[in-house]
Amino acid sequence: MLKNKKITNKLKITYKNSGVDIDEGNKLITDIAQITEATSNEGSIGKIGGFGGLFDLKKYNFKDPILVSSTDGVGTKLQLAIKTKSYFNVGVDLVAMCANDVLAQGAQPLFFMDYYATGKLNKFVAIEVIKGIAEGCKHSGCALIGGETAEMPGHYKKNDFDVAGFCVGAVERDKVLKINSVKKGDCVIGLSSSGIHSNGYSLVRKIIEINSIDIFEKPEFDKNKTLAEILMKPTLLYTKAFLAANKNYKVKSISHITGGGLIENPPRAFNKNLTLKFNMKNFKLPPLFKYLKNKANISLFELAKTFNCGIGLLIFVDKNDAQVIINDINKIGYNAFLIGSMVENNSNKNVTFEGWNF
Repeated sequence: MLKNKKITNKLKITYKNSGVDIDEGNKLITDIAQITEATSNEGSIGKIGGFGGLFDLKKYNFKDPILVSSTDGVGTKLQLAIKTKSYFNVGVDLVAMCANDVLAQGAQPLFFMDYYATGKLNKFVAIEVIKGIAEGCKHSGCALIGGETAEMPGHYKKNDFDVAGFCVGAVERDKVLKINSVKKGDCVIGLSSSGIHSNGYSLVRKIIEINSIDIFEKPEFDKNKTLAEILMKPTLLYTKAFLAANKNYKVKSISHITGGGLIENPPRAFNKNLTLKFNMKNFKLPPLFKYLKNKANISLFELAKTFNCGIGLLIFVDKNDAQVIINDINKIGYNAFLIGSMVENNSNKNVTFEGWNF
């Protein structure tokens, strides 16, 4: 009789058995090659797939450049993207959130890299996201020079994914936008947003949940589109608007309206001894934001602290340059308008609203 004999059946465990398919990831790189090549600009070098993306800054003939970088994601808008299958749109969002921030320093976006992580690689979803990223890159004038696709079973649920973006731009040293240049009496130009953009979606999702809203139905304020279509509209890219506004280097400062809305973002663009006085008497709050305010039962102040309220970018200029710059921006298809002015800070508030009662 045999005793103490160990009987083992060794199971072959590969990386693919563990949930990571390297071959599928390699196929993805091949499939997106044409997509990324379509974003090439003067500084692009080589193809994707290397250990790092290459970019030739010299091609842009900068004399004394300062590099400006930004990184961001699209927040919980991803949850609605998965529910509505709006993968392309969040790809555009990703670029916009980074490229628009680079503009705020006076820089021209040059190149972009992305990070895509998921529990199980779905090539269709990944390609749609990357198509959106490429579209955003083309609109912002930057090249998609590389990225990373990470398959992480056990960390993400099978159909979940996350994205992050990294944008680098450049500006001549003497042309970097400085908050000290904004003075009392300067005008503030507002540029319309395309909607919510990519901030405040945790509140949006809570509003939908609490009110049992079917986002695939048309809301009362718009009978032509479903709420899903309205909520998933991509963030507007402002590169072309900035280049038109700053062609004669008359822009003093810029505020990209992201998380913190119209309350927290503007003060980052000027000194504390000043106050931005918004003139909201003739500004009509877009129907979507009225809808969210009513459904959430929140104050106008809380709304303005969470969302862009229809204003995606603020440009600070001398009052004598304001109208010409507004005209130049509107000529290329944006909606720019005078929204406020800079006054002395006599109230310990860096932002005030005339015409809105909080």
